[in-house]
Amino acid sequence: MAAEMLNTVPLLIPLSQQLKESLSEVQYSPPEASNVSVKSMLLSLLPDADSLSNASESQIRSKTIDLVLFCAALASSVDSNYEQLSWIPHTLSTSANLAFQRLSRAVSCSLVLELMPEMLSRVKDTIKESSVNKLDSGNDISSATARAPVVFAIVAAYQFRWLLTQVECSHLGGICTLVVPCALTALDHWSPEVKGQGMMSFIHVAKNVNASDINWYEDAILDACLQNITSADEIWHLVVEMSVVILTSIHQNNPRSSWFERILTEMLSHLSRQPRHKDRRLAWLQHIEPLFNAIGLVLLAHFRHIFPLFFKWMHADDDETVLLVLERIHTVLKLTWIRNSSYIDRLVDELIILYKEAALKVAREEIRSHVVRNLILIQQCKGTQFEAVWDRYKDDQNLIAVGQSLHVNVIPVDIH
Repeated sequence: MAAEMLNTVPLLIPLSQQLKESLSEVQYSPPEASNVSVKSMLLSLLPDADSLSNASESQIRSKTIDLVLFCAALASSVDSNYEQLSWIPHTLSTSANLAFQRLSRAVSCSLVLELMPEMLSRVKDTIKESSVNKLDSGNDISSATARAPVVFAIVAAYQFRWLLTQVECSHLGGICTLVVPCALTALDHWSPEVKGQGMMSFIHVAKNVNASDINWYEDAILDACLQNITSADEIWHLVVEMSVVILTSIHQNNPRSSWFERILTEMLSHLSRQPRHKDRRLAWLQHIEPLFNAIGLVLLAHFRHIFPLFFKWMHADDDETVLLVLERIHTVLKLTWIRNSSYIDRLVDELIILYKEAALKVAREEIRSHVVRNLILIQQCKGTQFEAVWDRYKDDQNLIAVGQSLHVNVIPVDIH
């Protein structure tokens, strides 16, 4: 591969020069609270003609890595809201992406795969430089401050996540020994921006590799998921998705794994402390379905925490929460048939109340359809008990349509 790297030499200077000119023309002012210039840091990565004259193979490799990291920083800014990257124009991000593609075509094998060991080492070290160590005796932060501005770690985290997406899925499993330690370093950082990129990286990896590729790091990864459940609001949806994707990948055939119990319990405990937090409940409701499916009947052990939240959220002001809760309730009913549950009567009552409340909601027809679907399922699995509760409502003129739906081709099957 050393000879192949020499093929990049004719491209390094013209590509760098073009990108340097484009970046230099972009207006940029560092945020008032920062004395770090991201623009200057990026420009320093671009090699010049003098640095390549009589360069050795190792120096050419190093300069190629610099250019790839430059492209990664600019290309990853496309979907960034981070103020230190949001100033980069979309056209420049596209140019950086195209430059990377041209550089990749100059070699016969995967450029990013070939350079990944050195690139991830640099990225990981940059992230660690602005980490804050914790005392061994507890969670108190030591007096030692970060050695570098956090903006460098944030840019490195964006570079890391983008580089992973450039690796073909068929090759991703083979570099997990490089990727996982770097992603764990990002998750262990104090900055939500860095953590968020680490979470997105783990989501991408878990969706595109075999569980056996990351099993070696199972406890470390899942412990990181557990420790990050209390993350900041802006990345909580990512920690939920990451935890669910990784758990259901590693333990898809082991519903009684202690990790399911620990992580689900921590999520539910966290949600119970702030049940009115809309963004957090929506994120959880949107991503938790695969975990429910993975543990099946084990959900019964969590009813005492799940249903109190469901009962609150069924009457939320926003229709999105209500519809998602009704969908998750249906999943729970299908998976458990709510065996030996003390929540049947309350659930029927709450569903009927919601059916009436729906008259004032924008999505009233959809909500009512979901309510009836859940009532029918409860009737099917808890026939006698359901009928005892329904008797209190069967003469309600506002529920005539519900009654008609309940008694059309329904065969109650009592399951205790």
